[in-house]
Amino acid sequence: MARRPVSIPRGVSAWVLGTVSALSLWFVAYAVFLTPMQTAHEQAGLYSSLRAQLAAQTAPLGGSIAPGSPVALLTVPAIGLTNAVVIEGTAAGDLEAGVGHRRDTPLPGQSGDSVLYGRATLFGGPFGALARIKVGDTITATTGQGVFSYTVSGLRQGGDNLPPALALGGGRLTLVTGSHLGFAGLSARGLLYIDAALKGTGLATLPGRPAAVPLSEQALQVDPNGLLPLALALPLLIAIAALVVWAWFRWGRWQTWLLGLPLVLAGLWLASESAIRLLPNLL
Repeated sequence: MARRPVSIPRGVSAWVLGTVSALSLWFVAYAVFLTPMQTAHEQAGLYSSLRAQLAAQTAPLGGSIAPGSPVALLTVPAIGLTNAVVIEGTAAGDLEAGVGHRRDTPLPGQSGDSVLYGRATLFGGPFGALARIKVGDTITATTGQGVFSYTVSGLRQGGDNLPPALALGGGRLTLVTGSHLGFAGLSARGLLYIDAALKGTGLATLPGRPAAVPLSEQALQVDPNGLLPLALALPLLIAIAALVVWAWFRWGRWQTWLLGLPLVLAGLWLASESAIRLLPNLL
């Protein structure tokens, strides 16, 4: 019995549904499996750069620091984090490289409250296990000014009472991440804070630090800088797909797979990296 031809509307619907499903599966695979590899690669380069700066005594000490610059090494034994490179900036794009330092706070080791943001799940989730930290645990930060030790003094969520004000010359390190996923995790209540007191007296903070940071660098915010790359990546991805389809019928299947697959993956990677910046920065 001959099969009935598929109507155009049904065929288009099936093609659209299949395409959306395939893109969704790719995005999940990228977010879960590929972003940790991307972060590990960036961390390796940042670690080499910061080690060289520390040896040459040229590591940033304060003032105006370009976002993305490595500024410290962070070790949190309780969660298995060792010599993680901390970069300047806390926008979603910055946190793709690892832990970020909020630019309107002093660097670790200096007097005042130094605030570090880290993702809970994506890009390796460096702060995904912060809830395991206990009062009394030790955190170590290394900057161009030396090695500084902190003792965890408390854990809190968004909306809880703030820790006591610091004494003159005192220092505090505050680690911030999303405490859990879901809609509650996208609100201020879904934030987890770890407060740790500096052992000893904090160093002076150099002038020139920003008085405030833009909305995109605050907790659970998206990075609008991802919009333009995404707007450019999507037409590029469509053009690559059209080229692959044309080559499939006009050139040959194995040749198309050989040359077309890397182009498709590159386009998907570029679009996914841009799109993921439109998600909250602590996920």
